[in-house]
Amino acid sequence: MTDAATAPIERTKGPTRRSIERFFGNRAAMVGLAIFLPILVAIITYDWWWGSGPNEIDLRALNKGPSPEHWLGSDGVGRDVMARLLQGGRVSLIVAVVSVAISTVIGFLVGSFASFGGRVVDASLMRLVDLAMTLPPVIFLLVLASIAGTGITPTILVISLLSWPTLSRMVRARLLELRERDFVVAARGMGAGVPHLLFKHGLPNCIDILVVYATLQVANAILLEAGLSFLGLGIAPPEASWGNMLNLARSTVVLEQYPWQWMFPGAALVLTVLAINFIGDGLRDAFDPRSALN
Repeated sequence: MTDAATAPIERTKGPTRRSIERFFGNRAAMVGLAIFLPILVAIITYDWWWGSGPNEIDLRALNKGPSPEHWLGSDGVGRDVMARLLQGGRVSLIVAVVSVAISTVIGFLVGSFASFGGRVVDASLMRLVDLAMTLPPVIFLLVLASIAGTGITPTILVISLLSWPTLSRMVRARLLELRERDFVVAARGMGAGVPHLLFKHGLPNCIDILVVYATLQVANAILLEAGLSFLGLGIAPPEASWGNMLNLARSTVVLEQYPWQWMFPGAALVLTVLAINFIGDGLRDAFDPRSALN
């Protein structure tokens, strides 16, 4: 008996396992995780290990620089910058994650119904998407923000309504190809309705698109929230967010004499967005079938 006949047969790796291995083999994605995970843990748990609250006022520490009592200094009314930085990160991430979840659901449902709903439904929904994509995003964002008002809930609503059209087109393109496959044709022939087709066949085949889109969109949503809050249209004081903390830099006095009040929020914003983009790029490469050929 030859050695080839007695050699153990290697099991073929499934697509999920290959994607996971490609992701953890991506150096940029690992750098992103190394940056983002400590930030996330600190934001979630700071109530347990940091003594000051984001709105607690220390009148003995007005505009004081970093010190043993206030590691990152204090602002003009004596609030601890470290506590406000961590609370601002929590608010920014909540707004980003919830708004992206809403826009992902909207985009998936619109794209799915367009692909499985028939010619009339497809044409109607795609004209709606075309209309949404022709609106100038910056002007549309500012108008929505001015109508909805300030606060966490209005900001989530505004951001979630801005980005779903792109996802709906990607989902529609994937499912138009899927609906011609034999198992989908057989399911429709046996009387399967649109909900069954969407969640039994459509959703599992769009997971890669949804995961990559949601990850990259979280970074974009953080920037949108920061921009709105910086302009006074997002999270309003005294609630902390990275955007309204950066708003302090509009004062020349703060910009030049108290840099710790805006430098640390700016650095946290840049590092978080950069890390999430690295992770999103790693997920996109991991789910890309062409990566297996490299």
